[in-house]
Amino acid sequence: MSEIQNKMFQEIRSKEIFNQVQQYSYEYLNSIFNRNVYPSEEALDNLSVFNEELPENSTKATKVIEQLNTYGNPATTATLGGRYFGFVAGSAVPVGLAAKNLGTYWDQAPAMNVLSPIGSKLESVVEKWLVNLFNLPKKTSAGFVSGTSTANLCGLAAARYRILERNNWNINEKGLRNSPKIRIITSKQAHSTVLKAVGILGLGKENIEWVDVDKQGRIIPEEIPELDANTILVLQAGNVNSGAFDNFETICKKAKKANTWVHIDGAFGLWAEAVNELKYLTKGLENASSWAVDGHKTLNTPYDCGIILCADQEAMTSALHMSGSYIVESSERDGMFYTPEMSRRARIIELWSIMKYLGKKGIDEMILTMNQRAKQFANEIEKITGFYVENEIVFNQVIVRCDSDKITENVLLNIQQLRECWLGGSIWFEKKVMRVSICSWATTKSDITKAVKSFEKALEISKK
Repeated sequence: MSEIQNKMFQEIRSKEIFNQVQQYSYEYLNSIFNRNVYPSEEALDNLSVFNEELPENSTKATKVIEQLNTYGNPATTATLGGRYFGFVAGSAVPVGLAAKNLGTYWDQAPAMNVLSPIGSKLESVVEKWLVNLFNLPKKTSAGFVSGTSTANLCGLAAARYRILERNNWNINEKGLRNSPKIRIITSKQAHSTVLKAVGILGLGKENIEWVDVDKQGRIIPEEIPELDANTILVLQAGNVNSGAFDNFETICKKAKKANTWVHIDGAFGLWAEAVNELKYLTKGLENASSWAVDGHKTLNTPYDCGIILCADQEAMTSALHMSGSYIVESSERDGMFYTPEMSRRARIIELWSIMKYLGKKGIDEMILTMNQRAKQFANEIEKITGFYVENEIVFNQVIVRCDSDKITENVLLNIQQLRECWLGGSIWFEKKVMRVSICSWATTKSDITKAVKSFEKALEISKK
């Protein structure tokens, strides 16, 4: 037995490093709701300790973990807490963190049932749960990927396969050269991940037929060009700035008559369908062909957790299929047929755990609370002279601006430097704005009030 092999067996037996990590993890959780939302300058400077050459010899395991905690812990962004409002980044439900830790020790890869029977079973169960929760066609299949970026790619890949197959063109065998043309129609405020997917799939961003949006960022149904069976129409459940939802009922009816493939990018907004008071926003979404959604945003699973849902299982599996003489197919679910990856972790473990823990009523309550906190934020910030809310608060997004672009920029920078909360900026109809995303189970009424006070203080600083 080699020296390093012997050391690793000893580490497994002693459990010292695992106990060490458990202690550090508890300390982190105990401080997460009171610490600065963004790392201090000192913490950021101390990251230079990692600028080292790869050591020649082995380092003691406890020293590795100690260095990681000492310098890594203070340099984390407190996305788990209640006052991180940037990038629609969710927190993590506690049972999800615990389940992820358990899953880490299991180290499962549910590409094939034979690789992970538990992973395969949980994916089958959650697929049914999601189909029922979102009221999708019963034949809908789910693939569990890293996030909506990949889910959008998978949905559009399935659409590409089906449209070309209708034209007697096998994309897997013939490729795109000389293939029938596929039209892409989407709004001028489509998310950048949709554009990335269009580019990766070789459909060409220059070929996109852009459609104007209304004042809330919703695609204007009357502006959508004539549809046909060679078209992919991409809609949004939750505009990344305003949180607005496209009119699925009207648009999908029109698309269905033309046999157009409709893909809905619902990264954070698709979850509105699971909330009784908010499902009016998603009316008609079941008439689409594919849907992309994140778990790690609104549902607050740990990162990374995305889902592609597709009503056309054959198109999905044909677009993402792989084969090999060594592959062992099962009569049960083999997850590799529903995703681009084979080697992927069993993120389904924490997704199942959170859905099981919350149940339908818990999911409804948690997401509705985010909506209520967003409305609270809008109400409180509008009472302060110099701040203006630019959108209707339909879900979890609030767009705020000041009297000028320059003031807005300065206030945003001051907010970030104060570190009481964190958010990013954006452009909204040619004006610079601050984008507030309420996407954490942990955000309380007092968190909102504390954040609003930080906005007020930031505005005062900008006047000096």
